[in-house]
Amino acid sequence: MDISLMEWGLLGLAVFRLTRLFVYDQIMEWLRKPFMKEYEELNEEGEIEVYYMPIERGFRGWVGSLLSCYWCTGVWIAAGLYVCYVNVPIIAGPIIIIFSLAGLAALIETIAQTMISD
Repeated sequence: MDISLMEWGLLGLAVFRLTRLFVYDQIMEWLRKPFMKEYEELNEEGEIEVYYMPIERGFRGWVGSLLSCYWCTGVWIAAGLYVCYVNVPIIAGPIIIIFSLAGLAALIETIAQTMISD
């Protein structure tokens, strides 16, 4: 299936935002938590910092590794979103638009914050 440059851009922005959602955003921590082990460390200021590392073995370790890797998760998000777009565009279309807009907004906010801090 050929996709236009516009569709390619929208899919790219949606994959970007969905990947960040699953790998980094606090709202999805509940999904990552069963596959991660929590570590606490004292930083230079004497404050406790919490780190999450994938569980070391088995299926949960594999999923934890996947969910802690932006590049790995991005490939699977891209594949899933594209398959949905090709097979059920009536469902995938709104998802792509919503997450494309959110991705674009995130990029604009990052640029704005960079310009403000300079």
